[in-house]
Amino acid sequence: MNRVRTAVFDHIAEVPADAWDALGAGHSLVYSRRFWEVLEHSGINDFRYRYILFFDSTERPIGIAGFYSITTDLAIFAPPGLRKLLTQLRRLMPNFLKFSILECGTPVTPGSEPFALAPDVAGDAVGKALDQTLQEIARRDGQLLIVMRDFEGAAWAHQANFEALGYHWLESLPNTYVEVTWPTPEAYIAAMRSHYRRKLLHYLAQCREQQFRYEIRDDFADLADTLHQQWQVVHEHADEYQREVLTPAFYRELAQRLAGKAKVMLFYRQETLVGHILLMLDGELMRFMFFGRHQAAHDGLWIYGGYALIETAIRLGMPRIEFGLTTYDLKQELGATISPVRMALRTTRRILNPFVGPVFRLLNRPPEVEIRHVFRKP
Repeated sequence: MNRVRTAVFDHIAEVPADAWDALGAGHSLVYSRRFWEVLEHSGINDFRYRYILFFDSTERPIGIAGFYSITTDLAIFAPPGLRKLLTQLRRLMPNFLKFSILECGTPVTPGSEPFALAPDVAGDAVGKALDQTLQEIARRDGQLLIVMRDFEGAAWAHQANFEALGYHWLESLPNTYVEVTWPTPEAYIAAMRSHYRRKLLHYLAQCREQQFRYEIRDDFADLADTLHQQWQVVHEHADEYQREVLTPAFYRELAQRLAGKAKVMLFYRQETLVGHILLMLDGELMRFMFFGRHQAAHDGLWIYGGYALIETAIRLGMPRIEFGLTTYDLKQELGATISPVRMALRTTRRILNPFVGPVFRLLNRPPEVEIRHVFRKP
């Protein structure tokens, strides 16, 4: 491939729909136009979204990518001691180590790589064209940093290409998955080691005593304000990584634009709505997106919700659940496995670029997760 041309669009509605849809087909739902429409209309943080179409020398569309600007804390994964120091410093300098960056990938939910390509297209030429385009835009807009995310599993094959372009390959927060191999919920519990089985059964017994139950709804637009309030309770009490600040519009748009793919699992104590899990069916993957509850409490609701997801995946025949980032101990106790995730980072200033990787590693320390073996060996 001799030459790759790029075209940049300010809104997803401006992108030629046939080209985007053809290239997004067969990839994750997060590459769909509907997903980006949800993001554009949700008003999350200060995101400004834009889109790239890649063309080969014959003017055939060969790839798509979404990118956005956002104000981000450069020390977003800082360990507790450094985070406490930064909190003190930011009383005097609120924007210390906070930058407007250009980020390529998908916000809100982990993706698999920052672009989707036609089946016969290699990533090196597209990666180079992507980097050139993002650098031009970042310099024009006065942004110092460019981030490519997320690289997981097979997407690590892009590492050499991006390092050759000057990117630093950095550890991000790991992802978590449950491989659903059990024919029934009873078989799932029976497959656990006795220690974890006893703990789960204890939690489930507690939840029965509290008369927890759940239901799944496809149409939840009318609950958008309530669900957002529940998400806010969890967000405000979280002591781990958090960046995206959701809005009621996010729930409403997701329900309306991804009808049948986006669902909400509603949790009740007797007849009172006490929490929810927002999930998305993405091909053969069930994505656990967000958890919310009406008040902070240690009542076992999170464990009950995680079990309900596994129970639902078994019933629907979904072979895999993405449990997402953070709360690794709880997720592992339900049988989730850890999947390392990486990102690529560079600056737009050549003289500073050799230092940005070491500085980021100095400021940030993704959690070291102790691996737990929850299931008995076959």
